Amino acid sequence: MMNLQPMLIYNTLTRQKELFRPLVPGHAGLYVCGPTVYGDPHLGHARPAITFDILYRYLLHQGYRVRYVRNITDVGHLEHDADEGEDKIAKKARLEQLEPMEVAQYYTNRYHTAMERLNVLPPSIEPHASGHIVEQIALVQRILDEGYAYVSNGSVYFDVRKYQADTHRYGRLSGRVIEDMLATTRELDGQEEKRFAGDFALWKKASPEHIMRWPSPWSDGFPGWHAECTAMGAKYLGSPFDIHGGGMDLVFPHHESEIAQCVASTGHEPCRYWMHNNMITINGQKMGKSLGNFITLEEFFDGSHKDKEGKEMLEQPYGPMTIRFFILQAHYRSTVDFSNEALQAAEKGYSRLVQAYKALGRIAPAKTASVELPDYRQLCYDAMNDDLNTPIVISHLFEMAKTINSAADGKATLTRAELDEMRSVMETFMFDVMGLTDSASGDNSAVIDGLMKIILDIRATAKANKDWAVSDRLRDSLNALGITVKDGKDGATWEM
Repeated sequence: MMNLQPMLIYNTLTRQKELFRPLVPGHAGLYVCGPTVYGDPHLGHARPAITFDILYRYLLHQGYRVRYVRNITDVGHLEHDADEGEDKIAKKARLEQLEPMEVAQYYTNRYHTAMERLNVLPPSIEPHASGHIVEQIALVQRILDEGYAYVSNGSVYFDVRKYQADTHRYGRLSGRVIEDMLATTRELDGQEEKRFAGDFALWKKASPEHIMRWPSPWSDGFPGWHAECTAMGAKYLGSPFDIHGGGMDLVFPHHESEIAQCVASTGHEPCRYWMHNNMITINGQKMGKSLGNFITLEEFFDGSHKDKEGKEMLEQPYGPMTIRFFILQAHYRSTVDFSNEALQAAEKGYSRLVQAYKALGRIAPAKTASVELPDYRQLCYDAMNDDLNTPIVISHLFEMAKTINSAADGKATLTRAELDEMRSVMETFMFDVMGLTDSASGDNSAVIDGLMKIILDIRATAKANKDWAVSDRLRDSLNALGITVKDGKDGATWEM
């Protein structure tokens, strides 16, 4: 069913919101830079995955046929994101005495497991950089043929100065001024491979100890980091395609270089819209291993992280849905700061929404309503159509929850049509569009609900037999676990 509504998205290239107009009506092509698989997934992986999962879900919800491509970088990503140094995966393999592809596969599996727990939908296609060496070599050759690259000692570099002189496009995305770089950078002597420090590698000649290497017309080596996304995006989405996404940290040099490669090889830019999510901080600091605040997703889920001094940084485990809900409480272009207090507040807030949704099934419909409801469905659509404004959607859901709770407490009445509409709106925007689940933990919700039903049935039997000691012990034991039992005229209910 097509439900195409006008949708504004912020285009980093033009620095303004623009109406989304796909190249092919009813179809949408989306490419998002995926993880470099040399370590466990962390919050920095979660934010773009969740951000573009929302975009993917919403495009599908509107009825678009979406091809979502999210790559796996398993070669060509050097230490410090520079053109010199050791490949991150090769370094990990050397340290752990493994084959590089063992490292890549192990952490790819770990990434997939974490994304599944966060309820992130898998992409339509997940190409690996190592599986597209032929396409990357062909891209490099086209750029050489067009005169925008040069070979130096077996490596191939993009000629930024020539590209800028001919196109005046380098720096458009990031706002970097190449003329300032040219004015302040000295000419390098003949011992250096690059003609200009700002030139970036399209192909690197492998040193003798480098494990990951492929034959090419220039040397046995490996592709530069930037080449993979240009080659794979064009292969699976065409050139140009609709939307290219990623974290804001990729704007320069990665995405700026992608534009240069595409323009140099085809004469046009790779896509129509560039979308970037903002960064994550922890207690106001940038996340980093050197700072001791680098927390993996698994550590969030089990509450096991310690800082450099061995002090527990996490006061408790945080379920995948708590992490997801917290990320969605901020607009994707805003910075998100993680702290125990903020996560605990998110956990409580999401629990309130879950309990309100569950309360809908316990409210007896009235013939007439005592409150006049706004058009929550359209309000949520308006927010989503305004550059995926999930915080506003959540605020509307909280307003709806207040009305539901008032009706559940007997302080308001709602008709069957209103109850059905509220249930539909919550299911559409909480579950389908925002990808949340009806369990605050996000894990084993059906099992937990089933166990709680058994416990409450046992307690109801004890109360019916006037066995108050058993009834009170069950209630108090659950309360000690953070589960509140509420007795009502229609039986007992529970909430985390």
